[in-house]
Amino acid sequence: MILPVIMAGGSGSRLWPLSRDLMPKQFLTLDGDLTMLQATVMRLQGLNADAALVICNEDHRFVAAEQLRQIKQLNNNIILEPAGRNTAPAIALAAFTAIKKGQDPLLLVLAADHVIADVDVFQQAVVAAAEFANADQLVTFGIVPTAAETGYGYIKRGQRKELSSGAAYQVAEFVEKPKLETALGYLSSGDYYWNSGMFLFKASRYLAELKQHRPDIYAACEQAMLEVDPDLDFIRVNQQAFLACPSESIDYAVMEKTAAAVVVPLDARWSDVGSWSSLWDISAKNTDGNVHKGDVLSCDSSDNYVFAETGLVATVGLQNMVVVQTKDAVLVAAKDRVQDVKAIVQQLKDLGRSEHKIHREVYRPWGKYDSIDQGQRYQVKRITVNPGQKLSVQMHHHRAEHWIVVAGTALVSIDGVDTMLSENQSVYIPLGAVHALENPGKIPLELIEVQSGTYLGEDDIVRFSDRYGRVEAK
Repeated sequence: MILPVIMAGGSGSRLWPLSRDLMPKQFLTLDGDLTMLQATVMRLQGLNADAALVICNEDHRFVAAEQLRQIKQLNNNIILEPAGRNTAPAIALAAFTAIKKGQDPLLLVLAADHVIADVDVFQQAVVAAAEFANADQLVTFGIVPTAAETGYGYIKRGQRKELSSGAAYQVAEFVEKPKLETALGYLSSGDYYWNSGMFLFKASRYLAELKQHRPDIYAACEQAMLEVDPDLDFIRVNQQAFLACPSESIDYAVMEKTAAAVVVPLDARWSDVGSWSSLWDISAKNTDGNVHKGDVLSCDSSDNYVFAETGLVATVGLQNMVVVQTKDAVLVAAKDRVQDVKAIVQQLKDLGRSEHKIHREVYRPWGKYDSIDQGQRYQVKRITVNPGQKLSVQMHHHRAEHWIVVAGTALVSIDGVDTMLSENQSVYIPLGAVHALENPGKIPLELIEVQSGTYLGEDDIVRFSDRYGRVEAK
């Protein structure tokens, strides 16, 4: 049995302003109709694979759960990391989870933010790799290089190994990101692959290698899994034990030290979508070489990537540029300088601004809200509550609220009195009133919320009860 393990951590700062700390690139729809996480799960269809385990940060739990729910792949299968500790500990948590169930599957470790255009070739490579993994090899997938990339690590292949399913190569060496001249030499030699960060091995074999080479990581993760707290669709590990775990990649912790590492070549039109220019590379282009997403017009412009989230974006005489417009930020960058977008993200952090962390539209376990307008003593939000969902029973010390129903049905409770509201009806929630909002219907509830008061921050919420396990009032 193959157990997919999907790594859904990371911030993807080079794809700002779309990718942000609380909505990183793996949860965005960048290529096709699915988010990158959803596409990673769906490309496993047809393999002899169990339901995927997704490993993500605590801050992303509800986004990940909602996206898995949308594709009917949510089943208490999200492992929450209390903090990022890189890939070696994360994979150990998945391995211990499988072993605790009395199983020893092949762990197919994938990143949630990769694009693989040729799914059939990918699945064929997994099938070939499975035979080596069943023979106690630790398999990594090496991407057949198409250019002298300096942004990837490389794997040098050694002795060829044959099994009935195909060929692999002993790993001779893992190489850090090279200079251009060195990368050109790698490309011409034919002996090097891009390091994809994807793996296949037995759960027990990985844990044995980890225990041998990094017993400190093994012990911390073993301890973290002794007290697992099932919570809704999540698997919560012991926070104190996991925070004591060193941070290390699987490459450094295991793959560079083991004698059992083999590489299976993969030529499936793979991309890690690490920048706006790489997204331009893989996207469909018009006759002028432009990639247009959203409402875009261009005149005498070529080889650009232009993304319009809201409103019209027009370009005139623009070449080799990236233009990304969101509700609260606009990026304009030369296509050959997009690796430096992370410098803008750092500036935002240094200035204490919020645009690196959160979008204007914010997802919650019950739905989402969009901050439409705000002033000195008011704020206007568009709130969407999913069918059957309910906000916490709460009150505010510093603000009152008006709710106007735009679509759907709202069940509103104010100081213990329930009222049903439908389209075009409204209600007033006084400052200090204990209130709750629920969508009892079968379609999304849309409403406009107008807040007024002396303080309008999100931390002015006292929760008395909450079905999603968030902090309750004492």
